[in-house]
This record gives sequence, structure tokens and C-alpha cells, in this order.
Amino acid sequence: MSVPAEKPRGGSLMRLRGMVRKESLQILRDPSSIAIAFVMPVVLLLLFGYGVSLDAKHIPLALVIEHPDTNTAGFVAAFHQSEYFSPARYDSIQEAEQALAERRVDGILWLRSDFSRRLLGGGEAPVGLFLNGVDANQARITAGYVQGAWQSWLTSYAASQGQELRLPAAVEQRVWFNPALRSRNFLVPGLVAVIMTLIGALLTALVIAREWERGTMEALMVTPIRIGELLLGKLLPYFVLGMGGMLLSVAMAIWQFRVPLRGSFWLLLLASALFMLVALGMGLLISTVARSQFVAGQIAILVTFLPAFLLSGFIFDI
Repeated sequence: MSVPAEKPRGGSLMRLRGMVRKESLQILRDPSSIAIAFVMPVVLLLLFGYGVSLDAKHIPLALVIEHPDTNTAGFVAAFHQSEYFSPARYDSIQEAEQALAERRVDGILWLRSDFSRRLLGGGEAPVGLFLNGVDANQARITAGYVQGAWQSWLTSYAASQGQELRLPAAVEQRVWFNPALRSRNFLVPGLVAVIMTLIGALLTALVIAREWERGTMEALMVTPIRIGELLLGKLLPYFVLGMGGMLLSVAMAIWQFRVPLRGSFWLLLLASALFMLVALGMGLLISTVARSQFVAGQIAILVTFLPAFLLSGFIFDI
């Protein structure tokens, strides 16, 4: 009775090392993986970072002043000096309403002919504000800006008249976590999570399908490599590639978009590594089901794109 030959120690590590080397050479010879890891983050960050903004600035505003005088000029000057508005004068409210209907302006500020008379009389000076409600977020922001400009001008006007404007309540406002109220500080970190999900799933969604398409899967199946070694060997090179894309995205967020990094960088790196492993595992699962790289890529995009946008904090705070 023959005794089975003892497997050499370190055989598993050698097979894993060989698989990692094979996949690394495959990455170097196939530039598509490098493009997914490094070009896609740059394109998405530039596209969404500059193209998507919730900041309302340079809002086209129509000014209708029926009886110009020093009081109306002082109030309107605040809008000309503000970075939030791009005001334009209109002779009548009808012309301004036509411009609002044609989307040439997003709002109308209407100072009626009795504005100064009622202001000097101590009564309420009516200020008409018409807003385009198609974009509800911008309409609310515009109304807040106009209200703030009105309160500020009333305070300065009362001081110039030797009076003290007493408001029913004084609100002391402090904004935490995003004092400048920059929408990029909210959007770009969520976009980094979207990018990590997409590149993680796309990188590994093609690896097994590529073996089936090229006919090399049968050759791998007859080798002594185990399933766990095969999957781990295919996962590790793309994990390094994906983490490189993640670091590139974080670097662009900090230096290109001026998003401050608060907290521990190493904790961020650890959490990103766990997140990347999940995304890569999802891509491997898709790759084992699909036998075509095209089908695997389409499934990866469909499965990851919408959940990544909704659950990453890119659109909604979670």
C-alpha cells in the first residue's frame, strides 16, 4: 500500500502568489482596469463636483421700481452688491412677469409707487416678491436671501433716522459641521462613496467573465488551485487598485474642491477598505453568474448605480 505524497508546505501560499502575479500582469496589459480605477473617479468628480451644486448664486432677479427715490435706491443697492443676485431693471410689472414666464429671471422684486410714502408714514412698506416655484429649493433660498436683505436694510434705515428697530425676537444662528453652507461639502463626500461602489463592482465584475470568454477558465479548473485561493488571488490586485482610486478621490476632494477632512485619516482608510471589500465581493458574485464581460458590466452598473446614489449620502443625508 503506497503512502500518498505529502503536499509541500507553503503550497497554498505559492498558488495564491502565482494567481496574484497573473492578475497583476493582466492588469498591466489591459488598460481598462486602470482606467476604471483612476480615470473614472477623476471624470465623475469633475462632472458632478462642478456640475451639481445646491448653492444659489447669481440668481437672475427682475427689479420693478414704480417710483424711484433715495429709499428705493438704498434698498436696491443691496441686491446689486450681493453675489447671490444678478438684478435687472424692468419698467413695468407686466414686462417682469413675461420675463418670469419665459424663464429669463427666477424672481421679481416689486416696489410699488407708495413704497416711500408708507415707509415714512411709519406703516408697512409693501414689497412684492414673485418666485419661480419649479425649483422649490432655489425658490426657498431666494426668499430667504430677500428676507435677509430686507431686514438688514430696515435696520440700517432705522439707524440712519436715529431710531432703533426692535424685532420681536433676535435669532443668533450658528451652523455646525458646514459653517460656510457650501453644498460641495455635502455632495463630494457622498460622491466618493458612489465612486468606490462603482469602481469596486466594475473592477471584479469582469475578471471571471473574462476567463470564460478567453477560454482560460477550463485551464484554471484543472490546476490544483482551490476555489478560495482563486477568488482571493483575483481579489487582492483589484483591492489595491480600488484603494488607489479611493485615495485619488479623497485627494481631489480635499485639494481640488476644498472639502475639509475632519477626524482620523486612518479610520477613514479602514472603513474604506471594508467598504471596498464588499463592493469587490459584489462584483465577483456578478462575474461568476455572467459568462460575458458585456453582460457582467451591465449588471454591475444596474445593481450598484441606483443604490449607490440613494444610500451614499450624495443626494439625501443618511
